[in-house]
Amino acid sequence: MKEKYVNPFTDFGFKKLFGTELNKDLLIDFLNQVVLPNRHKIADLSYAKNEHIGNSKVDRKAVFDLYCIGTNGERFIVEMQKAKQNYFKDRSIFYASFPIQEQAKQGDWDFKLSEIYTVGILDFVFKEDSDEKEVRHEVKLKDQNCRVFYDKLTFIYLEMPHFTKTEDELETTYDKWLYVLKHLPYLDNRPKALQEKIFARLFEAAEIAKFTAAERDSYEASVKYYRDLKNVIDTAIAEGKTEGRMIGLIEGKTEGLIEGKIEGKIEIARNAIAENIPIDIIIRLTGLTEEELEKLKNE
Repeated sequence: MKEKYVNPFTDFGFKKLFGTELNKDLLIDFLNQVVLPNRHKIADLSYAKNEHIGNSKVDRKAVFDLYCIGTNGERFIVEMQKAKQNYFKDRSIFYASFPIQEQAKQGDWDFKLSEIYTVGILDFVFKEDSDEKEVRHEVKLKDQNCRVFYDKLTFIYLEMPHFTKTEDELETTYDKWLYVLKHLPYLDNRPKALQEKIFARLFEAAEIAKFTAAERDSYEASVKYYRDLKNVIDTAIAEGKTEGRMIGLIEGKTEGLIEGKIEGKIEIARNAIAENIPIDIIIRLTGLTEEELEKLKNE
């Protein structure tokens, strides 16, 4: 691979940088600087299981990219979203319901809840924001007078295409975090503007040459999936296609890649499951059955 540093918009790259105990300090600083800039800071956090199942077997399941709990009980769901998805906002609300439910206690309970933050790092912009240039959107429950009705449930979306600052324009640590997330795979060395200790740690963790052979293989598969998906979407946008046609292009590309090769179908399915693509679309893309996909999930 030509890149020196990992692409954080790939599933492997994101979890390599932010999803391990070894690099927990990176996630803590990111949350403090980007998610909680005007609030209390978290001193530590613990990773929790990222797969949640409803109260009964028939309830829907949620698989988060990252799920962690702060020292004061704050819950953080952090997701890297590479492409627009139908009902993405609905999914954010649905996902937030799991850390709410898990706080329930048996017996006498006063219903007091800890704060919950759902963070989406988006490689796209919402349609209604296409004419705006704001990067960070913070959403809370408000009443008819725009007063915050409930301040313990917060949704934060970072529309990364809107972040256009150059290295010379970086002023705050918040700016620097967004800059490094957007430009990391295209850098040859750590920029002079990113000399803080935390970024020295990040660049060290992101250096592909230091990966094990197994990590390199996993990363190459992850980045290939990311590029294929991005190329298909970029092509559809350039040609002015509708969303339905976009799915058709994905299906056609996938069929060309994996036609007659069950190994390829399984590889595509695993990657699609990791990216939380809806099951019905994976079935259409690969031809695998729901039972076969459920088996892959369990693996």
